[in-house]
Amino acid sequence: MRVAALNMTALSKSIPHSCYEIGHTWDPSCIASTLQVTAGALEVSFKIYAPLYLIAAILRRRKKDYYKKRLVPEILQSTSFLTANGGLYIAFFCILRRLLGRFYSWSAGFGAALPASYIAILIERKSRRGLLTIYMANLATETIFRMAVTRGLVKPMKHGEVLLFCLTASLYMFFFRCKDGLNGFAFSALKCKHGPRHRCCKHYQDNCISYCVKGFIRMFSVGYLIQCCLKVPSAFRHVFTKPSRLLSLLYNKENFQLGAFLGSFVSIYKGTSCLLRWMRNLDDELHALIAGFLAGISMFFYKSTSISMYLFSKLVETLYFKGIEAGRFPYFPEADTIVYAISTAVCFQAAVMEVQTLRPSYWKFLLRLTKGRFALMNRKVLDTFGTEASRNFGNFTPKLDPRYVLCPMDMDVQLG
Repeated sequence: MRVAALNMTALSKSIPHSCYEIGHTWDPSCIASTLQVTAGALEVSFKIYAPLYLIAAILRRRKKDYYKKRLVPEILQSTSFLTANGGLYIAFFCILRRLLGRFYSWSAGFGAALPASYIAILIERKSRRGLLTIYMANLATETIFRMAVTRGLVKPMKHGEVLLFCLTASLYMFFFRCKDGLNGFAFSALKCKHGPRHRCCKHYQDNCISYCVKGFIRMFSVGYLIQCCLKVPSAFRHVFTKPSRLLSLLYNKENFQLGAFLGSFVSIYKGTSCLLRWMRNLDDELHALIAGFLAGISMFFYKSTSISMYLFSKLVETLYFKGIEAGRFPYFPEADTIVYAISTAVCFQAAVMEVQTLRPSYWKFLLRLTKGRFALMNRKVLDTFGTEASRNFGNFTPKLDPRYVLCPMDMDVQLG
């Protein structure tokens, strides 16, 4: 009760500063600041989506018709979506300040980001909204959990991401084995397209041991190559200045960690499944629960809260849509846009008021999208809300033009 009362008190607090003093500290003009953020976001968004769509088109072996008619419009549509998300945020940031007359703990982050995100997602193609919603819902859930930890509401569990992955993998494997359990869902590395070896096993030519070993080698190679490819762009920037970077590309620790994670996941799952068939002399869908859980232990090689949360979110989404098909759950046509807007608003709230609770990779993305301007907010003033807003920003204090300052920095902030 005491925590709830404190939270309600914090929500009602306010400060009288202008949007220039808190948000766009680099320029006193709301319109100029919005245009600057929008222009920066446009440039960055295009640089993100242009190569992304081009590479995706090449990998999918699109026909010439796609390159002539659809590639450019799709790039521009996604670019517009991301640009709007950034530009509209700062616009609503200023609009809310003018409407409310003050800043509240929720208005600078959640309040401004909610309408901006909702409008932005409507610009994006419908086929991409679901994936974006899953990603942001996953990120928001992780952020809320970290917020709860910092407030002492929950205690983090040691190796919690591994346990979550074990449980998720267990359920995934079980539904994968069930007839019509997960239509359209498959792990190509787990398929056995040939006839049985043991009476219950479904792998030809290989005995169970070589079957597991080959699975490990195949998926280890996939994980290793994925990490190598992800590091290629940064390595080639230094190809002439630091040629040794190319060697580190091949012998990077993370390459082997991801390879070990994927390889051991597949081999443990296959090995446990084969072992249970030999022990019980039958093939049972329940074996997948045990095999999937044990395979999840492989995450110790490559701990990732992002992977665990994403797969868990995807599982919940899959089961929800299975429930809709079965007539057990209601269908909400605009659910993806609403969930995306709320999730993004939660993340922006964290980015403004308590960036220490936000996933570091997403914070770096926000800095890139705004050309570093997100870090120029006057978080020392926001510290009055009790979230340690300036904790990760050292002694940074923006240099403001005194002609446009309502509340001088040397005066005590009066909370409403």
